[in-house]
Amino acid sequence: MYLNDIVKDHPADKAAFIFKDQVTTYGQFRQNVEAKAAFLQARGIREGDRVGLISKNCPQFVETYFACAKAGAIVVPINFQLVPAEVAYICKDTAMKILILQQKMELKDSLAELGVETSPEEYTFEEMVPPAGASFHEVERSPRDAVAIIYTSGTTGRPKGAVLTQDGIVQNTVGIARRVDMMADDISLCVLPMYHCFAWVTSVCGNLYFGATIIVQETFHYGDAMKLIKKYHINAMFGVPTMYQLFVNSADPADLAQFRYFVSGGAALPRILYDEFAKKFGQHVQEGYGLSEASPVVTCCPSGKPRQSSIGVPIFNCEAQVQDEQGNEVPVGEVGELCAKGPNVMLGYWNRPKETAYALRGGWLHTEDLAYRDEDGYLFIVDRLKDMIISSGENVYPREVEEVLLAHPDIREAAVIGIPDKLRGQAICAYVVPEEGAELTKRMLRKYLLGKIAAYKVPREFILCTELPRNNTGKVMKTVLREKSLVDMVHRLK
Repeated sequence: MYLNDIVKDHPADKAAFIFKDQVTTYGQFRQNVEAKAAFLQARGIREGDRVGLISKNCPQFVETYFACAKAGAIVVPINFQLVPAEVAYICKDTAMKILILQQKMELKDSLAELGVETSPEEYTFEEMVPPAGASFHEVERSPRDAVAIIYTSGTTGRPKGAVLTQDGIVQNTVGIARRVDMMADDISLCVLPMYHCFAWVTSVCGNLYFGATIIVQETFHYGDAMKLIKKYHINAMFGVPTMYQLFVNSADPADLAQFRYFVSGGAALPRILYDEFAKKFGQHVQEGYGLSEASPVVTCCPSGKPRQSSIGVPIFNCEAQVQDEQGNEVPVGEVGELCAKGPNVMLGYWNRPKETAYALRGGWLHTEDLAYRDEDGYLFIVDRLKDMIISSGENVYPREVEEVLLAHPDIREAAVIGIPDKLRGQAICAYVVPEEGAELTKRMLRKYLLGKIAAYKVPREFILCTELPRNNTGKVMKTVLREKSLVDMVHRLK
């Protein structure tokens, strides 16, 4: 199945998008996609060519993405927050021919530093007009052809591009749409960044598959989101934990009473937030799990059957298994690496055969996340494999310590990492963001934790800060914290 197939039969006069009070119907959307596809063909784009796309949320982003898929090109969605040097790396890595942007970007110098003499052609959305007499002509494609290259965050070295297929994205769309019971009469809020495949499959493609109406917010702002919810009677959304925390802090129950579902992803949903949201709004947030390499959704809690701290069960057309280091499935309740299999799994990393072979060894996508399964098949993430701390021979899962810290009434945010320690191998360090006006001390925190977790899990170091570094989906960037801790250690040694 092809990406454009999901919108071909919806009523032409029904609203597909509402953006800044402007309505784009499904009929207009299909026409705009074909016009943009004709433009790309007129500019020499052929099957398999790479086309970059940089933009904040807007209907034109979606039209361009679909146009690339229709023309047989491979779209490369890029985080609009990246600087020219970072964009230049992706342009070079993909040998990009054309770059579509909201605003032009000067890349010549950054590309020259990478040894690239010719910059990709740049066009704005307004310039994507086919020349007089040009029309779109169908191309030969296969559902398993690459349609997108999604670049990972690059927290360990240069970012890698996960190559996704048309059918993989469509199958993932169908799977998550069925799991949360999307409907044609839904009015859904799209606040997650469209360039990220979490937003792309859930907030965009899932709603388009059922012919729902998408209210587009350019970038997330709580006050503006609440205005849109009230104005358009929005009844569904996918978000990240920080968004749901803002609802708990500031929204009234009546403001969200019409919602059919709330789904959270991108980062772990704290237990205390899960409970607070349910208590205030009478509805549980469905937690899901995914990664770019899986298009991205792997699991999600079923509608009406969420489970606290669980990422749910595998969605339609996706398998999940918890494995040991030898690739064997572990028993119920035992921790191992979460692995996935299905048409949604990437073809591989762009021009990275060794990394591809390692990630897809044994026929499974290895997520590098530690998890366990309960007797009902629900999966629970324990932590990132690389984040696990080994202190004095004991395995410590940072997420467990973080959950206990977050339950403290004077703590707003917490992140736990391992730092080098000559005696223990690693020591535990906690970054803590206090609530406004709260006074916390190391002694106070140690005493609090000692009554709730084993002594070997209690951090040796506590660092108070005003905020934690997060990426675009709200996930704490622990690499940044590790680097900061190492710098702090050097300063203390001096």
